[in-house]
Amino acid sequence: MLDKTQERATVVVLRCDSYDLEEVHETIGRGLSPLGGAAAFVAPGERILLKPNLLTGQAPERAVTTHPSVFRSVAEHLRAAGADLVYGDSPGFGRPAPAARKSGLVDVADELGMPLADLVNGTTVAFPDGGLIKQFTIADGVLSADGIVSLPKMKTHGMTRITGAIKNQFGCIPGVLKAEFHARLPNVDLFSQMLVDLNRLLHPRLFVMDGIVAMEGNGPQNGKPRAMNLILISTDPVAIDTTVCRLVNLDPSLVPTIMYGESMGLGSASEIELAGDPIEPLIAADFDVNRQRRPTTDRPDRVSRIARRLVVPRPVVRDNLCTRCGTCVSICPVTPKAIAFAGDDRTRAPAHDYARCIRCYCCQEMCPEGAIDIVVPPIGRLIHR
Repeated sequence: MLDKTQERATVVVLRCDSYDLEEVHETIGRGLSPLGGAAAFVAPGERILLKPNLLTGQAPERAVTTHPSVFRSVAEHLRAAGADLVYGDSPGFGRPAPAARKSGLVDVADELGMPLADLVNGTTVAFPDGGLIKQFTIADGVLSADGIVSLPKMKTHGMTRITGAIKNQFGCIPGVLKAEFHARLPNVDLFSQMLVDLNRLLHPRLFVMDGIVAMEGNGPQNGKPRAMNLILISTDPVAIDTTVCRLVNLDPSLVPTIMYGESMGLGSASEIELAGDPIEPLIAADFDVNRQRRPTTDRPDRVSRIARRLVVPRPVVRDNLCTRCGTCVSICPVTPKAIAFAGDDRTRAPAHDYARCIRCYCCQEMCPEGAIDIVVPPIGRLIHR
């Protein structure tokens, strides 16, 4: 397999001030040009999967999912090059079709005659070259495609700080199997290595990131929409995520998917050539993202477990916002659950058992009300200072 770290990666940075279809279409066409155009990535008749970010069914203005204008524009460019297109993602909670409908993608897909791929059923695939994971169960709709074009959304994330090009492929694993990875890989380093292996297996041909309206703060679902006026295009997911860090004033060394992505040969975080529009006017130095360094608590002993409880950021339920819907309890991958109601009593919000909590932040990620924050414990705050 090609070691992308041996190449100088190109990231095309494009200013795009709105989701107006004509503006988005022109901008993406301009961005594809220095990379050889759409025809450089697809051949006539090839079945290509468009992989948007469909974390959960949310209206486009929430900035949770890939915007329909970006989805449509990429589809039109690829179809003009002769590609036979399908689309799909496996959401973090719920089924693909309702999420795609609520996010506005079904209307676009129906108009273009683009079917929803099977992201519900999966097949186990061996990956002997994996650095950490030697086999994955991949959705059948992904495996039946000749290639993948990934459409990530520019957002913050509680576990990996940003959710971008590398993490977008996690949705190629169907349904509840994603939760199993959180349980099997209970720290961010192992989880990030898994994501890198997944990308090395799937090897998407192209990444087009929607950053016209990004998400800052309590992402990836309950943060604040933030106009960044950006579209990023690259064949290298490590390079595109590194460029996102530069745009939001975040040290890339704090993002484990980037660090492992480069060290495991997925792409380059250091040799990056920028094309397109000047990047300096597009940098948002005040972007709300976690810039604190992680304490090292990976020793597999009692000291490490105590340090995790006292130092590592933890999810905290805000009782005044909680509707007692139980999504957090359902999504928790730990057995017994690390968050639960007290018996059958739903008059009070569910509570965390931090001795069980693995800090995967799935509860925070999937809470539909934004009622769970990630909070640094008092001792952790002293250490960070």
